[in-house]
Amino acid sequence: MMKEIIVVEGKDDTVAIKRAVDAETIETGGSAIGEDVLRRVKLAQERRGVIIFTDPDHAGERIRKIVSRHVPGCKHAFLPQEDALYKGDIGVENASPEAIRRALANVRTEIAADDEAQSGGAAAAIAMDDLMEAGLLVHPQASDRRLRMGKLLGIGYANGKQFYKRCSMFRITREEFQQAYEQMERELEGGAS
Repeated sequence: MMKEIIVVEGKDDTVAIKRAVDAETIETGGSAIGEDVLRRVKLAQERRGVIIFTDPDHAGERIRKIVSRHVPGCKHAFLPQEDALYKGDIGVENASPEAIRRALANVRTEIAADDEAQSGGAAAAIAMDDLMEAGLLVHPQASDRRLRMGKLLGIGYANGKQFYKRCSMFRITREEFQQAYEQMERELEGGAS
């Protein structure tokens, strides 16, 4: 059994998670997350740790932000959209057990701003200029490039501002960023998707 409790959106997500791994879940019941759910997530975080694993869509990101804001220091699992798609529906419930296990194997731990300040900040933090140079901002294919980089870094897709925040929050190093960038460029040159 996994040590951490996985926060998902609904019952179908719980079923999919349990097909892939032996774990307990907390269901948010959608984006109207009640105080009782947030209290359970906070208790789970204090006792065992929490992995937020929401759908790779707007509603899932909204839920991720709400839970993260109320319960700092959570771990995050990101599922690429193509692994969560079935007949036009995007959701964790559509993912294969293998895709779920891959996402959970690449979990990222959120670093709160005050924790970073105490540690003196990341030694080689990613700057906005790095995103610009990598074509992740103000580039004709910036959105597609962020999608690819987010997948390679295991931080999911986000707009430019949120991508920058995730790089900071998950302490993506310059080395990790550079490796992902080089991999992305190889894929783009080779025509891989």
